[in-house]
Amino acid sequence: MFKTIKNALKTPDVRKKLLYTLLLIVLFRLGCFITVPGVDTIALNNQMQSATGSLTGLINTISGGAFSRLSIFSMTITPYITASIVVQLLGMIIPSLEQLIKEGGEAGKQKVNKYTKIITIVLSLIEGLGIYISYSASGIFINPGFVTGAMVVLSLMTGTAVLMWLGEEISNKGIGNGISMIIFVGIISRLPSGVVTLWNLIVTGTGVSTVGIVTSLAILVGAIVLVAGVVFVQQAERRVPVQYAKKVVGRKMYGGQNTHIPLKLAMAGVMPVIFASSFMTFPAMMIQIFAQDKIGHGGFLDGLYQFSIATSSSSVAWGYSLANAVVYLLLIVGFTFFYTYATFNPAEVATNIKQNGGFIPGIRAGKPTTDYLKGILGKLTWFGAIFLALIAILPMLMRFSSIDISFGGTSILIVVGVALETVQQLESQLIMRHYKGFLEK
Repeated sequence: MFKTIKNALKTPDVRKKLLYTLLLIVLFRLGCFITVPGVDTIALNNQMQSATGSLTGLINTISGGAFSRLSIFSMTITPYITASIVVQLLGMIIPSLEQLIKEGGEAGKQKVNKYTKIITIVLSLIEGLGIYISYSASGIFINPGFVTGAMVVLSLMTGTAVLMWLGEEISNKGIGNGISMIIFVGIISRLPSGVVTLWNLIVTGTGVSTVGIVTSLAILVGAIVLVAGVVFVQQAERRVPVQYAKKVVGRKMYGGQNTHIPLKLAMAGVMPVIFASSFMTFPAMMIQIFAQDKIGHGGFLDGLYQFSIATSSSSVAWGYSLANAVVYLLLIVGFTFFYTYATFNPAEVATNIKQNGGFIPGIRAGKPTTDYLKGILGKLTWFGAIFLALIAILPMLMRFSSIDISFGGTSILIVVGVALETVQQLESQLIMRHYKGFLEK
């Protein structure tokens, strides 16, 4: 990884992309400190301190602290992620949209992106209105009213639009993977607070704590083991051998080469975890925004809220935590299969192999090849999905612990996954540049 970064810094074109990406990341972090207009910062700070341990903690981790400051980036990039999920699900229902996604080419991709942006703006409008309505009752706005509300909602919507633009710029002109990169930066910006928490465990008011040292070492060792496991699963792959028969065209012979199809254990990467997190936090977000007075008073909405925040709160009853863990696990497994089969179609791969005169040794071309690939892909996807789900719900094992290092299993999955994908993007760009240089010579 470090060698790849070193080579990237030596390459002028890639170095420009890295510097441009860094500039956009700095703009994102600056925006996280710009509070929306009309906010009483003292009242806001008191409100956020009383909300610790609830949904606010999870959203604040993803947003890099923007939500606790009610900045213009408070809604983060979640409206765009939710809109992407909606478009993908609609593509499974509407045939014309499905054809546009799969066979539309570059023009189709632009249309789908346009639909996603429209849905994102609508969702950000609804969420922005909800945030204003929710916090106007808390007294954090200096002059609550129509003008203040319009300014707050417009600021939040603008922030979401700017984040979409930053993500696209990083993907098109930077090092790529823009949306995931924004989430990545938001999470790692909370790392210093985690280091401070570990330091406070070791150094207390009465001196150095032996128990704190042991606890901190256990946390560090566990984090290293967890990161190593995530890297191993993300990088592991099953290589399916493919042979291409020799054929004679005129006086030349083509084919006859041996290659393989690399099938990763976690082909979907961290996207299923991000999708599942968005789905799980959505009910709590809506209840906190539109029905905050129902929280803590029993009833269906309060139960739904407690169920939805069970992943990020240590004060929720075991029943809600268990139900949340089961549903969260099922969502991750479901999204893993959905995303994997959306990006890798065994039937199309089998058809391409057959058309190019190839075959898998011991497997007949056509439908047997499709079934063989489906079988392998299904086993790999099951393993990857269960691994992702177990890592994501791991923080629930420490739900009664007083330790809060702002980094859970979901955060580690996202950070490691995005880091690996970014390194792969740099490697591919370096390889492409070497190819171009060779062809120009």
